[in-house]
Amino acid sequence: MSCTWDFIRQHILEMPPYEPIFPLDVLSAELGISIDDLVKLDANENPYGPLPVVKQALADYETMHIYPDPESRRIRKIMAEHHGISENNIVIGAGADELIDLIMRIVIEPGDTLINCPPTFGMYAFDGALNQANLVAIPRQADFSVDISEVIYAIEQFQPKLLFLASPNNPDGGMLSDDDFQRLVELPVLLVIDEAYIQFSRRGRSYITEIKNHDNLMVLRTFSKWAGLAGLRIGYGVFPQYFVPIMMRAKQPYNVSAAAEEAAVVTMHNLSDTEKNITSIIQHRAWLFEALEQISWLHPYPSQANFILCRVENYPADEVTGYLRKEGILIRYFNKPGLKDHIRISVGTAEQVEKLVLYLKGFK
Repeated sequence: MSCTWDFIRQHILEMPPYEPIFPLDVLSAELGISIDDLVKLDANENPYGPLPVVKQALADYETMHIYPDPESRRIRKIMAEHHGISENNIVIGAGADELIDLIMRIVIEPGDTLINCPPTFGMYAFDGALNQANLVAIPRQADFSVDISEVIYAIEQFQPKLLFLASPNNPDGGMLSDDDFQRLVELPVLLVIDEAYIQFSRRGRSYITEIKNHDNLMVLRTFSKWAGLAGLRIGYGVFPQYFVPIMMRAKQPYNVSAAAEEAAVVTMHNLSDTEKNITSIIQHRAWLFEALEQISWLHPYPSQANFILCRVENYPADEVTGYLRKEGILIRYFNKPGLKDHIRISVGTAEQVEKLVLYLKGFK
């Protein structure tokens, strides 16, 4: 009799697993530190969480036992009005992650080429492998900007179907320049711009309104970062109108929970309060950057996101991460091509930033 392993698709057996961030209760148990004493700066989450009015709306929600709207009409209508576009350009997903995978499932046949520009968000490569794409990696330049000449050459050589670019990019927080966007969007490829962190940017611009000018452009957004709804999983994509019915046909019918949609709707009705939290994060980012610059063995990179990437000099970066971890301060450590001995620090509250800087100054 055949081993049950024989029924599993070989390329999935060979895939490296995605490395997620552990939840608070697991970290608390592992470190022996109470959840209230943990300083979690490792996943680019909003330290303020959802607005109080959002929490109250979820507590008062009375139809959790009813399936959600499969088309998420309420939030689509609000987002269309917010961006000045048609509802027929918008698809809501269980986070932008679901939409990344859904785009690939619709577009990629096994062996089709996908261009990725690492270091960047790991889900592009992960979902590419899951969907059996031929992944062509065009490494970013030393300053983490996109190597446009090499991307154009790769498009000419490989005729890819998809090119994913994050702006601001994760993990460095840099923006795609408008000149680079204009060059790329004219190429024969579906260009997906991931704007998960755009609300924290005070430079560059969003490309959502460019959808009407380019039928090969797609823009992704999420409520995870700026709105503090990471745990509820809700995001959206803005697509050419011809693509939306295909997305609706291919997605799971009840992919976005009623709670997630309600939270997003209430958030959008209270944007001025949310903007206060965003402003605080931007202010703390500037404060944190200045403090990191004063630490001789750290080289921070300017960021337009809610995190700061640093190159660690003179010490192994994992030693820094381990030292902070023992004190209940959690940051992200990287040691891969283009990111050898780097750490990424999410911007926290004033108290969290102060504690982090204090312990960094006490290292060694």
